[in-house]
Amino acid sequence: MNQLLSRYTVFYIAIAGTVLFTVLGLAFNIWWLVPALVMAGLTALGCYDLQQTRHAVRRNYPVIGNLRFFFESIRPEMRQYFIEDDTTELPFSRVDRSLVYQRAKRQEDKRPFGTQGDVYRSDYEWINHSMTPTHPNPKEFRITVGGPDCTQPYSLSAFNISAMSFGALSANAVRALNKGAAKGGFAHDTGEGGISRYHLEHQGDLIWNIGSGYFGCNDDKGNFSEERFAERATQDSVKMIEIKLSQGAKPGHGGILPGAKVTLEIAEARGVPVGVDCNSPSQHSAFSTPVELMHFVARLRELSGGKPVGFKLCIGHPWEWFAIAKAMLHTGITPDFIVVDGAEGGTGAAPIEFVDHVGTPLQEGLRLVHNTLVGIGLREHIKLGVSGKIITAFHMARAMALGADWCNSARGFMFAIGCIQAQACHTGKCPTGVTTQDPKRQAALHVPDKAERVAGFHQNTLKALAELLGAAGVQHPGELRPHHIARRISNGEVRVLSALFPDLEKGELLEGKFRNTIFRTAWPMAQAESFAPLYSLSAALSGNTNSPLPEGASQADKPEA
Repeated sequence: MNQLLSRYTVFYIAIAGTVLFTVLGLAFNIWWLVPALVMAGLTALGCYDLQQTRHAVRRNYPVIGNLRFFFESIRPEMRQYFIEDDTTELPFSRVDRSLVYQRAKRQEDKRPFGTQGDVYRSDYEWINHSMTPTHPNPKEFRITVGGPDCTQPYSLSAFNISAMSFGALSANAVRALNKGAAKGGFAHDTGEGGISRYHLEHQGDLIWNIGSGYFGCNDDKGNFSEERFAERATQDSVKMIEIKLSQGAKPGHGGILPGAKVTLEIAEARGVPVGVDCNSPSQHSAFSTPVELMHFVARLRELSGGKPVGFKLCIGHPWEWFAIAKAMLHTGITPDFIVVDGAEGGTGAAPIEFVDHVGTPLQEGLRLVHNTLVGIGLREHIKLGVSGKIITAFHMARAMALGADWCNSARGFMFAIGCIQAQACHTGKCPTGVTTQDPKRQAALHVPDKAERVAGFHQNTLKALAELLGAAGVQHPGELRPHHIARRISNGEVRVLSALFPDLEKGELLEGKFRNTIFRTAWPMAQAESFAPLYSLSAALSGNTNSPLPEGASQADKPEA
């Protein structure tokens, strides 16, 4: 009630002012009717704000919420009076956010007067264009996900909604995202919070994200349940299953949703008791070694009826990723897809140190995974998705040039449904109703209108990608290569990404060729039977690999120095 009063304070003042000044005008002096008319106008504006459906901020903050749009409208002409400029990234610049809003609303996204960026700064990037442009069709930007053991492959869009759980997002936010995905023909990742009733309401295609809490496929003790998994995984809306190993926002951290926040709806989706702390451990209990992970992948594929199964991870210790790659070779089991999450990604609240200093950024992580799969001869069987601050067509083109088959976006689609980057997600007081469980706040998010914006953002981003590809002289995102993207290293020094991220040749790692330092040092350290290294990194770098082996490793596992 107190929150409602504070949000409606200005509206209530306008109503009271209308009554007060009208009485004063009629009883004492007619000039009191002037402020009465002003207050009446504000009251009428507040009433309209409460009824309109296009702007959640105005519905949640009648009258006063209009100031946001007022300042936004005058800002281009008065930017010298504002501290934040258009290109400041906190964490997304106003330029990027405005681009999402325009594309979501299907408005003109052209910019007069050229670039607003400094093309001579040390990290400036661009795509090289061709003298023979093409005319790609964005409707053809789809890939088929499903390896040799998959019997229900899925035709996936090149651009999809990244993992965001119900509980972190409001019910109306999930509804809008899923309805937009259904309208636009792309996929919606559930996040690890399980498949809620709101994910199924509009029958949009789902990628079921399964984290260490096994929400929605857990038994009464929180362990993985094959029966409950099969029941959910075989639903028509579920098109792919994604095992979450780690995420960019807080890799290796886990988390707890306090019992006070575990509502009936959240408990229903997650398969946990109402009002009891909901634990998401820092690691899985269904497997503990890379080989066991591969067998878990195979088992989920079988239980789901042959649907594509893969996993999502933020790259950490390289030998742990190499151990997974070796487990693929050892077992002959391969995931149908891998999603690489960058350390710059994440929509949930996390400790500052994790946000700023844990995990590998997207470009380096993606390139390592792509080159590893090429080096062991499995890249053609495994599709790669990426997530991590991807909201523009250029972001997509760069990721695809580095090896991604498709891109996911979380915060881009949050902007599409009205997020204004208030960064109050963890407080429950989101001003736009996107990240809150407050029924009154989320009621301001009008699902039909926001669903149209979700579909519009997807459609217009792929349209912009088609224009970029056409300028580069390629027909499909799969044709992009690192040499298509250039980066300024310093004043007078420019390199294409192929020079910064060299390619491995097919089967190179199987032949024992280690041209790259990371492969030369960390690949021999990895073992399929354990995530633990065979010897320390310092030993690998010094060439002294005669140090004691970890428990469970055999002498045969140790390579020659």
